[in-house]
Amino acid sequence: MNKKGHVLNAVLLSIGLGYILEPATELSAVPETLWTIVAITVPVTLGAMVPDIDTAFGTHRKTLHNLPLLIGFVAFPFYFGNLEYVWIGVLTHYVLDMAGSRRGIALFYPLLSTEYDLPTGVPVSSRYATIVTVLVTGVELAVAAAIVFDVPQWGLEVGRQTLGI
Repeated sequence: MNKKGHVLNAVLLSIGLGYILEPATELSAVPETLWTIVAITVPVTLGAMVPDIDTAFGTHRKTLHNLPLLIGFVAFPFYFGNLEYVWIGVLTHYVLDMAGSRRGIALFYPLLSTEYDLPTGVPVSSRYATIVTVLVTGVELAVAAAIVFDVPQWGLEVGRQTLGI
């Protein structure tokens, strides 16, 4: 996808994640939900732009479109205590490049230059690129909601079964 698509994905995803993490079920909860959305939007959007820095140096979709970079951004908050949501932007950039466009990314670069993709994408210049971006974002939000709401319940059930309660 192009920069517009990555920014659109990051902003829509941040709005959805903000609501998933801090749902406003009452009018008095709206300010907290909006605060969460803003707190997530800035780092996620910045993270979504990071991989495309390789258009200025290196090889695009290889140099900064790989798992070592993502691992670095996942590990960063553990060591430095900030940039907690940047890795989400980097990850969703990868997902959008793999699922939303025809050309994949070199996940295992510099070890392998093979580009991996999914058969769901369209050319970056396609008139359907924005629609595909929104659809991919919807799938990302569904996965995030499942992780936030279902995985803890599933883990609780497994724990109960293991303990026999």
